[in-house]
Amino acid sequence: MKKQTQAIRIQNKRTSHNEHSVPLYLTSSYVFEDAEDMRAQFAEEKEGEIYSRYANPNVQEFIDKMAALENAESGWATASGMSAVFSFFGAILSSGDHIVSARSVFGSTHKLFTEILPKWGITTTYVDFDDYEGFEKAIQKNTRILYLETPSNPGLDIIDLEKIAQITKRNEILFAVDNCFATPILQRPLDFGADVSIHSATKYIDGQGRTLGGVILSSEEIIEQIKAFARHTGPSLSPFNAWVLSKSLETLDVRMERHCNNAMIIAERLELHPAVSWVKYPYLKSHPQHHIAIKQMKGGGGIVTFELKSGLEGGRNFLDKLSLFSLTANLGDTRSIATHPASTTHSKLTMEQRNAVGISDGLVRLSIGLENVEDIWDDLLLALD
Repeated sequence: MKKQTQAIRIQNKRTSHNEHSVPLYLTSSYVFEDAEDMRAQFAEEKEGEIYSRYANPNVQEFIDKMAALENAESGWATASGMSAVFSFFGAILSSGDHIVSARSVFGSTHKLFTEILPKWGITTTYVDFDDYEGFEKAIQKNTRILYLETPSNPGLDIIDLEKIAQITKRNEILFAVDNCFATPILQRPLDFGADVSIHSATKYIDGQGRTLGGVILSSEEIIEQIKAFARHTGPSLSPFNAWVLSKSLETLDVRMERHCNNAMIIAERLELHPAVSWVKYPYLKSHPQHHIAIKQMKGGGGIVTFELKSGLEGGRNFLDKLSLFSLTANLGDTRSIATHPASTTHSKLTMEQRNAVGISDGLVRLSIGLENVEDIWDDLLLALD
């Protein structure tokens, strides 16, 4: 089956009622047939559900669909995107280990690298996203993981996955990618040599601003390590949220097509507006890594960033003048969203740190929704003017 069909037709369990849509399994635990059945399942000699912190039919269905979409052997779902990121590092790393990361990462991931993991003696070296020699030079004897986002948040930097995969394979370290902005519909990092693909399912996977979730996709061997860590530390995805996310995957392909089409039109028009210094969108020919984007992505995605000539106050004023756009910390919604990273999502970074990853005072991040594109543009145009 094609990917779009798998997202719709993969289903886990049906009850004796033969539901067409998979029901909710809202239970904390499961009943065993007898003492031997209970013993065998706890000994992992027999498959089955024991406790919903370990496994649940709704959660497993969501994992199965995401693994199929990402061409992954296996996966593990968590309560949020950041719990997926932390569970991956927590499962794989030990005290004294080292991470190499692209400098352009999400604000909470930056805090994880600089303030939380160092508590356990785990260090990180940052490298500019386009410094491929720098990535290899940063690898040390104790380096275990090379981590990056592409496209990055919010700068939309594009990193060549095949080039990085060659580096990590030469040095025998794991290569992990935050694939949140692209989704498996537009980009499958494992196909380009990555070992791990991580998503905040809260964003495009849900796509309607309703719920939280995260997922890690990889080989059976790596997922077994994550499973052992996550079962006992408890970042479990709830059955209800898993059910919502699984149903959302059925429309992901058509939603991403509309997101991409709308975003491309908006990006092209913003480039022509006199109040705008520059626009970044992966499928614009003016994007510095356009040639990489069209090689490894099937569309530019739904995020557009641009810089206002009027700076910090201009960015805040612009947001205040919007009426159709929502001002919220989320992205990937059916509804268009605008944020000003310098004063919100990346405000905890110093000015020097923001400048290093291209977050200027006038930078605005747009998550282009599914509304009629002319309504989206009219709202932007009035705020810009």
